[in-house]
Amino acid sequence: MTTNDIGSNSEYTEESFTFEQISELPGDTLLDFGAPWCGHCQAASPAIKEAVAEHSGLRHIKIYDGKGKRLGRAFRVKLWPTLILLRDGKEVDRLVRPLTADEVRELISKLN
Repeated sequence: MTTNDIGSNSEYTEESFTFEQISELPGDTLLDFGAPWCGHCQAASPAIKEAVAEHSGLRHIKIYDGKGKRLGRAFRVKLWPTLILLRDGKEVDRLVRPLTADEVRELISKLN
């Protein structure tokens, strides 16, 4: 899989992207680390979807994180959901356990 093949997804995927693949992503990307059974992730999901929907050029990748998942460890993810904002594969900022769409919008605004 090339970095051009990595697109947005609406559900947590067990796709095992490598840190190198993520680091090579062009443009703006929001990584969303969590798990489908996580209560915090379920609570934050509507706010994240609302804010992301306002930014058509933003790639949103939901990554199923957990024990033994290397990508989450490479990004030092400790709590879910953790949103990591990237520009051209480099971390711009992150947000842990957002509760409102405004919190997510504020994170995304750091791309401007």
